[in-house]
Amino acid sequence: MSLTPDFSIIPAKASEVKSIVDGINTYNLSKVPALAAVWTPLEFVAKNRDGRLIGGVLAGVGYWNGLEIKLLWVEKAYRNQGLGTTLLKHTEKVAKLKGAVISMLDTFDFQAKGFYLKHGYEPVGEIKDFPKGYKRIYFSKRLD
Repeated sequence: MSLTPDFSIIPAKASEVKSIVDGINTYNLSKVPALAAVWTPLEFVAKNRDGRLIGGVLAGVGYWNGLEIKLLWVEKAYRNQGLGTTLLKHTEKVAKLKGAVISMLDTFDFQAKGFYLKHGYEPVGEIKDFPKGYKRIYFSKRLD
């Protein structure tokens, strides 16, 4: 006896991506009610005196008052001068004003592990040998 699947798997269209997100959000909210707006973007840039972009952060506050930092970048010439710290602290401050009680992010051990440890983040998990020879590290920090 052979089974024939009654479905197919194909690349998603933009309109279908929204359906996937809506589907998981509906399920999640049926289990734990939202404490905040669906997603409040917190996206900031830093520019030098000439108006050139030299760093930035892409983050947001989600359903359960968690700040999710997706990316924090500082141009090489401006590193180790406090710009990353300023971007991070600004983002955390704005997130707290919007109700965030925890922050979460990931980085690689060749990127900013020491930076986040210095700012009170605690490792909560890691993937070893990804990429090969390195680790992807997950961090969190209470904001209250």
